Amino acid sequence: MSAKIFADTNLWIYAHLQKESDSRCKQAAELVRKLPLIISNQVINEYYSVMLKNKAPDAFIQANIKTMLWHCDVFCLSLETLATAFEVREQYRFSWWDSLIVASALETQCDFLYTEDMQHGQVIKNSLQVINPFFNGLDL
Repeated sequence: MSAKIFADTNLWIYAHLQKESDSRCKQAAELVRKLPLIISNQVINEYYSVMLKNKAPDAFIQANIKTMLWHCDVFCLSLETLATAFEVREQYRFSWWDSLIVASALETQCDFLYTEDMQHGQVIKNSLQVINPFFNGLDL
C-alpha cells in the first residue's frame, strides 16, 4: 500500500507559475506529475485566487484546474472538517486556512501533507507528517 499524500495549494502554485528563476517551480512540477495526490475544494479555490493575483490568464488557470481535478482525488469540506479544523487550530495554533488543510488531510487519512507553510517533519495527531518538498533539496 502506497502512502497517501495531500498537496497544499503552494505546491500547485509553484508547479504552474513556471518561473525559471525559482527552483521550487521545477521541483513542484515534477512532483505533481509523478505522485498520486489528494486535494480539497479549498485548494482549488485558493489556487484560482493566487493565480489570478499572479496575472495568469483565466483560460490557463481553468485548464490547470481541470487537469488537477482529473488527476487527483478531490475531498470536499464538510461540517466534520470544520469541527476538526477548530480542534487543530486550538491545539497547534495554525492559521484558520492551514487548519482546514490539515483537517482535510486528516479526514482523508493521508500519511503526508506536502506544504511549505508548516514545520517540516512535524507530526500532527500522531498520524499526519508535514513534508516541505523544498526543504534542503529534499529528494522525494
